[in-house]
Amino acid sequence: MASCVNCLYIHRFWAIPDPDKLDEEASSVEKHKSRALNPTDDCEKKESLKNIFFIDAIVRTGDILSQVSQTHDVIMTLDKTISSLEMQLAAARAAKVNDDEGSPMVTNSGSEQFKDRPKVFFVMGIITAFSSRKRRDSIRETWMPQELRKLEKEKGIIMRFVIGHSATPGGVLDRTVDAEDEQHKDFLRLNHIEGYHELSTKTQVYFSTAVAKWDADFYIKVDDDVHINLGMVGSTLARHRSKPRVYLGCMKSGPVLSQKGVKYHEPEYWKFGEEGNKYFRHATGQIYVISKDLATYISVNRQVLHKYANEDVSLGSWFIGLDVEHIDDRSLCCGTPPDCEWKAQAGNPCAASFDWSCSGICKAVERMEEVHQRCGEGDEAIWHTSF
Repeated sequence: MASCVNCLYIHRFWAIPDPDKLDEEASSVEKHKSRALNPTDDCEKKESLKNIFFIDAIVRTGDILSQVSQTHDVIMTLDKTISSLEMQLAAARAAKVNDDEGSPMVTNSGSEQFKDRPKVFFVMGIITAFSSRKRRDSIRETWMPQELRKLEKEKGIIMRFVIGHSATPGGVLDRTVDAEDEQHKDFLRLNHIEGYHELSTKTQVYFSTAVAKWDADFYIKVDDDVHINLGMVGSTLARHRSKPRVYLGCMKSGPVLSQKGVKYHEPEYWKFGEEGNKYFRHATGQIYVISKDLATYISVNRQVLHKYANEDVSLGSWFIGLDVEHIDDRSLCCGTPPDCEWKAQAGNPCAASFDWSCSGICKAVERMEEVHQRCGEGDEAIWHTSF
């Protein structure tokens, strides 16, 4: 009886432990022991968390920078679109005024001048003269692609020799060019009387005619004694496509020559200040590029734009006071071999090459083939270049 009471008493105050709880407590004790013996485990976990947070912060920062870049691109595109619309509006107004006044400034009537124009990447006008048939042939045989219509369709590139008419329209000079154009179909004829001292006017008429005929992102003027790598020109311009008002070339600031009888004499030298002063910064005349808005600006305002003796100075003066980005690109004014040859061998062909001493390639007819062979990007480059 006493033994049974003792059993009951012990059962009442000494309960049998739950095996699962014992395992949990043992595990907890082991964890505390492990932390005490290996304090670096916690540090490593904390460091790992820090790394995770740091990486997350970098990713978030990258996302923010990407969004900022995208926003900047959108703003640039909107700026270009607004600028383009403003110029189109100004062009339409000018065309309407000319219609109302019966002005012969435009060939087409009113707003029709800027309608139904093919959309292209760029127009390259090669300024030429009646006496330059051999120069034109040297270009046709070297850097000008043979399939101009394919070039227009696949690459959006228009190339034309630009020439006006003689002082006696319909004369032998005009008929000769008409026959050449019938053979090659690569001329843009201007309503302009040819003459060396009329280059500023010819430049105005060229841009006005081109912008009325083609809706291009860029309009290029190049002399017929310059070597061009067309693929490099396209790649260069593609980098500036989102900008609204671009004036691109090899910028210079030469002396204003007041002495009569010298080449590049400036009759209006007094407008540029004291004797010995230099011109404002402008692109050299062998080749330069302007964007659509600037070409449209010239077309709309050409009746009131002043023309200096030198056409490259005239063009630069038309943009003073405008919000224009001047881009000095030295790949547009490389020298002839060995200069352009070294650059081509280094894998960086020049966009344009000529001799400064001759304001073009010296003896261009004889040397164009040599320059093309030594400095050219390859005849197939234009077809494999993506813009």
